Amino acid sequence: MLAPVTDAAHAALTDLEREILAPGGGLDRLRLVRTPFVPEVRLHLAEDAIVWWARMEAHAGRHLPPPYWASVWAGGQALARYLLDHPELASGRRVLDLAAGSGLVAIAAALAGARRVVANDIDPYAVAAVTVNARANRVAVAATGGDLLDTDGAGVDLLVAGDVLYDGPLAARMLAFLRRVAATGADVLVGDPGRGHLPADGLTVVADYPVPTTEPSVDSPVRRVQVLRPR
Repeated sequence: MLAPVTDAAHAALTDLEREILAPGGGLDRLRLVRTPFVPEVRLHLAEDAIVWWARMEAHAGRHLPPPYWASVWAGGQALARYLLDHPELASGRRVLDLAAGSGLVAIAAALAGARRVVANDIDPYAVAAVTVNARANRVAVAATGGDLLDTDGAGVDLLVAGDVLYDGPLAARMLAFLRRVAATGADVLVGDPGRGHLPADGLTVVADYPVPTTEPSVDSPVRRVQVLRPR
């Protein structure tokens, strides 16, 4: 089920390691900071992800994927908080963090005592970000690339997915995958800040949090985020 780390991810890791060690500050730099709603976890985040992205594209001379991993998103914060507050959900289990971004939820699962944690994302820079962030938190997380949505999710005890229902077509694919994984007997948890693509039924709310918003282009300083599981 797990896709290998690609040469692109290795190159992205080299870029991020260089960025982390670069002297100086400013809006276009990465900083190691505590996550607002999950202070147990530190992440390398951009002061301004858009400015960082523009500089990196100029340096590379080519298009780079949007750096979603360089901001901390509300759905992931809620899931990470829920796992740390309920460590029995992850303890001793095999956990997959889907569309992992920065790796926040994967790191929380590792801190909660998971036996094995895999963080998956299609962006090579996110795979690299998981690696440097797991290292910063002194936990073991296997970072992998590739699209898993057409697989059956075998070999997972707990699947976690934050902020993954952000447009209609992707939400349809994602929900079908989540239900297939749940049908194997695995637990599935989704963190969603009300992006408008939740189904009318089929999901049960297990937690509801007011989460500080730090992602770009959000007007409100706090968002209500639900943690849900398939029925």
